[in-house]
Amino acid sequence: MIEISQNLLLLAFFMYFMSTISYAVSVTGKKWRDKQGAVTGNRWGSFGYIFAITGFASSFGYFITRWIVAGHAPVSNMFEYTTFLGIAISFGFIILYAIYKTNFLGMFTMPFVMLIIAFASVFPSEVEPLIPALQSNWLKIHVTTTALGQGILAIGFAAGLIYLIRTLDFTKNDKKVFWLEFIIYTLISVGGFILIRYIFKLFEYQAAFTYVDETGSDGEMIYNLPALVGPNKGVLQTPGAMEPFFNMPVWMRSDDANTVIWSVLTGLALYWVLRLVLRKPVGGALQPFLKGINPKFVDEVSYRAIAIGFPVFTLGGIIFAMIWAQITWTRFWGWDPKEVWALITFLFYAAYLHLRLSQGWHGEKSAWLGVIGFAIIMFNLIFVNLVIAGLHSYA
Repeated sequence: MIEISQNLLLLAFFMYFMSTISYAVSVTGKKWRDKQGAVTGNRWGSFGYIFAITGFASSFGYFITRWIVAGHAPVSNMFEYTTFLGIAISFGFIILYAIYKTNFLGMFTMPFVMLIIAFASVFPSEVEPLIPALQSNWLKIHVTTTALGQGILAIGFAAGLIYLIRTLDFTKNDKKVFWLEFIIYTLISVGGFILIRYIFKLFEYQAAFTYVDETGSDGEMIYNLPALVGPNKGVLQTPGAMEPFFNMPVWMRSDDANTVIWSVLTGLALYWVLRLVLRKPVGGALQPFLKGINPKFVDEVSYRAIAIGFPVFTLGGIIFAMIWAQITWTRFWGWDPKEVWALITFLFYAAYLHLRLSQGWHGEKSAWLGVIGFAIIMFNLIFVNLVIAGLHSYA
């Protein structure tokens, strides 16, 4: 059954890839013409949507079969949660594409779904029993609802990114272009994370360290990448492996912090290679493909996605989370890093809706907020989960 589950996820990834290709061709390829010679569009967008639905169906099959094998909702670790987030994004896209039918959204969303699933695949994927803290029905209620809300909010991010690439003037070297390029760089860095992990996995690289944990006890930590930074009071035990430049404080998960640093550096290398090849900002190279889109239309898509995703995220990430915290830890709220960043996410999107509805923040301002909001979600997923130790570190 577990092999069936993995094969279904692999099939889903392939379907999302085919959907990406189809949407890219629908935007950049030639249009069909009717008998009178009038432009009628092309059929590649329909193919992309069919592939997206097939990918979602296959990934949902993975989710159900893994649930059967594990005996619990498969959202209990980084591999499972991040994979489910990718599934949730594709689900949100299927809903919103059915309403708006814009191929540009598919061209940006489907690669992001692939990136999220590929990101998940670098983490251990073995089915493991739940630790006592997670043995609750609130696991599937809280976590799946949170991921579903984030998945729909991701569509708002994609639409906001399209708006900014479509409307900014890349001939000007101003702050707006810089920050948009920085957002694009962070996406490339996630790709760098995946690339660097697989390269060293191919060579079966490992380095063992002894260290002192937050309780003052001795422990052992395994690095899967050469150590740029080491664990607290770490001593390298693997002959020939790279010595770290310095050791991290005890409150930081140094092996994951090391991976994040490698990702940042690899992302920088990949980004500047693209800049040298394109000889212009990456966003500027994408802009010509988006000339056919109406900025007001994509602004509306972004707003609708956030208006739908925000209450779903609030329900799962705040309300259900507080109920479970009361049951598990006998308090509704603490200052755990995940709780703090969930609250920051909630307040940010609440401010977005207030500014949009009450202050008339439409267009570019709204697009920036949609992009920054999801950047906060990704910071919580990657940096807070991997680097900062807390009550949610078991994930």
